[in-house]
Amino acid sequence: MAIMIKTPKEVEKMRRSGAVVHEILDYVRGFVKPGATTMDLETAAAAKIAELGATPAFKGYHGYPCVLCTSVNNEVVHGIPSANRVLRDGDIVSIDTGVIIDGFYGDSAITVPVGEKIAPKTQRLLDVTRASLESGIRVVKAGAFLGDIGAAVQEVVEADGFSVVREFVGHGIGTRLHEDPQVPNYGRRGQGLKLREGMVLCIEPMVNSGKPGVQVLSDGWTAVTEDGSLSAHFEHTVAVTADGVVVLTQ
Repeated sequence: MAIMIKTPKEVEKMRRSGAVVHEILDYVRGFVKPGATTMDLETAAAAKIAELGATPAFKGYHGYPCVLCTSVNNEVVHGIPSANRVLRDGDIVSIDTGVIIDGFYGDSAITVPVGEKIAPKTQRLLDVTRASLESGIRVVKAGAFLGDIGAAVQEVVEADGFSVVREFVGHGIGTRLHEDPQVPNYGRRGQGLKLREGMVLCIEPMVNSGKPGVQVLSDGWTAVTEDGSLSAHFEHTVAVTADGVVVLTQ
C-alpha cells in the first residue's frame, strides 16, 4: 500500500478543487425536481464544470461516459445519467461528481429528495446517512485509525436499523481519483492503518434502508440494492492536518 502524503501547499490546491466540486453540487441540486431527467442534471453539471475552468474527473474514467453519477432510489452508486430517467415526486437521487484542478482531484456526493412527497422513513435515511458521514469525519485526526472512521459511520447507521454497504468504500485521493488507502464504512475502533498528517481521504457512507447486499447491473456500472430497498450516499473529501481534520468539499 502506497500512501501519498500531501504537503500543506498541495492540500491548499485540493481545497480549491474541493470548493469547485461543492459549487457544482450546490448548482445541480437546483435542477432536481419532478419531471427533470438525470440527463438534465448531467447537462447542467457539465456546463458548470466548463464555466469554472475545471476538468471532469469521472468522464472517461475506466470508460465511464458522464461527468456525474446519478443514482435514483434503489440505485446505490454509479448510476449513469439518461434522458429516459425521469425524476418523480418522492424519489431520491444521489449525485456524485469530481473535478481536477491544477493536477489535483476533489470528489463529493449528496443525496437529494425530489419534490415534496418524501416519506418519513426516506427522509430518515437521508438524515442518518448524512449524520454517519459527519460522525466519521469527527474522528479523523493524526494518530487515529481507519477503523475509527468505519466504526463511527457504522454505529450511527445501524442504531437506526439501516445497513452499511460493504462492496463499495471510500478511498484516498490526490493526483489520482482513487489512491490508497481504502476507507470502509464499517470497522472496529483502534484497528487498521494509523492516520498521518498530510493524508487526504474520501469518506462516503453508502447506506441501504434494507439489507446491505448490492449487485451491479448489466451496464457494468450501476449498483443497486439486492432487496430493492432505497439507498443514500453522502461524501466529503477531508484532509488530516496539524490543526485536525479539514473538510475540503464544503
